[in-house]
Amino acid sequence: MTRKRDLDDVCGIARTAGVLGDWWSLLVLREVARGHTRFDELARELAISRKVLTERLKALVDHAVLERRPYQDRPVRHTYELTERGRAFLPVLIGMQDWADRWLFGDGTLTATAEDGSTETARVRELVGGAVPPGLTLTGSDGSTHDVVAEDSAVTVLFTYPATGMPSPLPDNWADIPGAVGCTLENRLFRDAWESFRAAGAAVRGVSTQRPDEQAAFAAAEKVPFPLLSDGELRFAAALRLPSFRAAQQLRLKRLILVVSGADRTVRHALYPVTDIPAAVDEALSLARRTADTLPAS
Repeated sequence: MTRKRDLDDVCGIARTAGVLGDWWSLLVLREVARGHTRFDELARELAISRKVLTERLKALVDHAVLERRPYQDRPVRHTYELTERGRAFLPVLIGMQDWADRWLFGDGTLTATAEDGSTETARVRELVGGAVPPGLTLTGSDGSTHDVVAEDSAVTVLFTYPATGMPSPLPDNWADIPGAVGCTLENRLFRDAWESFRAAGAAVRGVSTQRPDEQAAFAAAEKVPFPLLSDGELRFAAALRLPSFRAAQQLRLKRLILVVSGADRTVRHALYPVTDIPAAVDEALSLARRTADTLPAS
C-alpha cells in the first residue's frame, strides 16, 4: 500500500484527480469558463449549496486554478477568474465533453456533424438567448487580437468549422469523417457574400482550432476579407460548450453558425447541424438582416 501511494504521488493523473477530480470542482470550472464568475451566479447555475460552493472555490483558489478579483467595495465582493493554470485545463473539459458526446450520448461513431435530435444539437440551440462572455479575444489570421463579437457592428455572424486547406496533421481518413469536408467552400461562400453581410450591418468571424499561421496562409490564398480566429486553446469552445470531434489526436470544432447582436452579445440564432453549406450561408445572411432590423437604433 505504501509503495502504491508513493507511486500515486508522482503520477500526474492521480495528482490532477486530487485537485480537479471532484464532480463539483469540474462543474465550477465549466461555469467559470462560460462567464459565470460571481458567487451568486455560480450558485444559481449549479443549484449547489453555498457551503459546498464556498469549499470548492477556496480549494480551486488555493491550487491557483482560479483567482479572486474584487468588483465591489461595500461590501467587498469578488469574481472568480481562471488563471493561466486554469485556462490550461479547458482542453481537458472539452475532451471530456467530446468523449461523452461520442461514447455516452452517441454510438461511438467519429463524426464532424450531428443528428437533429442529438444532445449536441439541443446544447447548441440552448445558446439562443444567452450571451457570449465579455473579454473573449482570439488571435486572428491578420495577426491582431479580436473580440469574437464585433462591438462596432450591429450583428456578428460567427461560423465554426473543422479546418481549411491542409490541416496539420491531416488524418488519413479526413474525407471519410461525416461533416469534415466543406470548410474551404464555406469560407469562400462567406467571402463572396461578405459585402452583403456588411450592407446588413453584420461582421463575419470564422473560428477553428487551427494555428494562426495556417489560417493566415489560407486567408491570403483565398483573399478572405474577414478575420479567421484561432481557438487553439479552446477558450471559445469552453465558453459556449461547442461540439467538437477528435481527429489525428486534435480537437476540431464542428460546423455551426451563430448570429449574435453586438451591443449586448446575445446569441439571437443558432444553425446546427449545418449539412447544406450554401443554404446555411444564405440563411445566416437572412437572419443577420432580420436581427439588425429588430435592434434598437443606437
